[in-house]
Amino acid sequence: MTEEYKSCRLCRRECGVNRTENERGICSSTDEMTVARAALHMWEEPIISGERGSGAIFFGGCSLGCIYCQNREISRQGKGKKVSVKRLAEIMLELQGQGAHNINLVTPTHFAPSIKESVSLARSQGLSVPVVYNTGGYDSISTLRMLEGTVDVYLPDFKYYRIKTAKLYSNAENYPESVLEAIKEMLRQTGRAQIGKDGLIKRGVVVRILLLPGHVAEAKLILKQLYKSFKDEIFISLMSQYTPIPNMPRPLDRPVTKQEYRELLDYAAGLGITNAFTQNRESSSEAYIPSFDGEGV
Repeated sequence: MTEEYKSCRLCRRECGVNRTENERGICSSTDEMTVARAALHMWEEPIISGERGSGAIFFGGCSLGCIYCQNREISRQGKGKKVSVKRLAEIMLELQGQGAHNINLVTPTHFAPSIKESVSLARSQGLSVPVVYNTGGYDSISTLRMLEGTVDVYLPDFKYYRIKTAKLYSNAENYPESVLEAIKEMLRQTGRAQIGKDGLIKRGVVVRILLLPGHVAEAKLILKQLYKSFKDEIFISLMSQYTPIPNMPRPLDRPVTKQEYRELLDYAAGLGITNAFTQNRESSSEAYIPSFDGEGV
């Protein structure tokens, strides 16, 4: 486990820092995992949240650092508690005991080696629900291959199609090519999405597109690329929940309009996409942002 942190290349930034010696790259994390919240979460896609909720574990730090991040308390401001491999395994089992349909690892990339070890330990102690890897999509291929057999469901974002947008909002010019390569590897591992009799996903890939205000054209390009590349082998989640944080530049200083979201939905229908999820307008609210108060940690 330690070796991956000594010259860290877990995400596509490939900082190469020695996190075991307290060096920090873009993710601002050492090799010690931090978790800000672990609780049942009802606001994922229906095939993930189900009736009882997804067992969401929110990790501190992030390798993307999007300027509009809603979870900036934990992604940038260091909020969270240090947890060991053993404790993380215990948290997973506790969430399963509370009725979680799955274990939902939120922003996990920079702790992937430790998470792999925790999942293995938890499974040896009775963890039986699927493991969901909820990521920004900026994972290195070597990291994803290391996780083969650990992750059942991949839940990546596809944030940007254009290099210019990726540079402007996340300082990640190689994001568009990286995320497509990552999704291909994810699908290779899981195969076509498998839905159980209970209506919940057991294996597969669900790709999220968060519509940004003023960026309908780019979201359409992402949709077109995904459908061209993967057809109905994956699910696509079209998200309208963008909530502006203070001091955002235009057009990120406002929510997505009803007209913008409708235009994207109509485009998806026109492409023939059927494996898709949509959101209602009420999802664009800070009420849907969890309290990162250490619950369950």
